[in-house]
Amino acid sequence: MPQAGDQAPAFQLPDQDGNSVTLAQHAGKHVVLYFYPKDDTPGCTTEACNFRDEHSTLQGAGAVVLGVSADSVDRHRKFASKYSLNFPLLADPEHRMLEAYGVWGEKSLYGRKFEGITRTTFLIGPDGRVKQVWPKVKVNGHVDEVLGALGTKAAPAKKAAGAKTVKKTSPAKKAVAKKAPVRKSTAKKGASKVAARARR
Repeated sequence: MPQAGDQAPAFQLPDQDGNSVTLAQHAGKHVVLYFYPKDDTPGCTTEACNFRDEHSTLQGAGAVVLGVSADSVDRHRKFASKYSLNFPLLADPEHRMLEAYGVWGEKSLYGRKFEGITRTTFLIGPDGRVKQVWPKVKVNGHVDEVLGALGTKAAPAKKAAGAKTVKKTSPAKKAVAKKAPVRKSTAKKGASKVAARARR
């Protein structure tokens, strides 16, 4: 895995629209290059939406954002469209870039071992050298860490127009949502007894 001070490995991959993207295209700018495991999964969706929501702030700091996973161009297109993502997602199904950046390898989950992507972010400087690395990223608060490294901070909370977010229903709300059992009123019971006596 490249470390701070190393020359960032060059790459050329298609984005969700089929456009070819290279590191050289962004010479002179900071590049926030983040690797994530899989499109449209909870953690990856939250991370992508956080970068989406802070995209204008990142641009204002002179940075571009590039997301990378092993998903196909088609899957990237659906993911970007579903959540109104406003930055390129690079498709690397052959793992060439993933391996060059040292983020592809053996992982373990609940005792099961498999090969996959370690969630990692690289901040590449305008000179093409790695400035900072965040290995094994924790999604919550990560974008703030990146903004801090760029010498800025998050803008006031604002959601992109028409953008979807992942909604979670609290246990309290779920309880309120349940309908209370329908009970016959006491008055109706009383009326039924009176009617029964009258028929005797």
